[in-house]
Amino acid sequence: MSKSAKTKAEKMFASPQDKGNQIAIEKEKRQQDRAEHQAMLRGLRLAKEAAEKKAAE
Repeated sequence: MSKSAKTKAEKMFASPQDKGNQIAIEKEKRQQDRAEHQAMLRGLRLAKEAAEKKAAE
């Protein structure tokens, strides 16, 4: 296999891997964003429940 053909084949093989890596990175980012959002909502809910409990006492 000539050097240019090998280089071309390596580029073609690397491209789908790069796309797969990018998709995995984006998926992880979405999961992290969702986890942060859920944590924020949980904190707000707990703060509301604590305020209601204090008001009821």
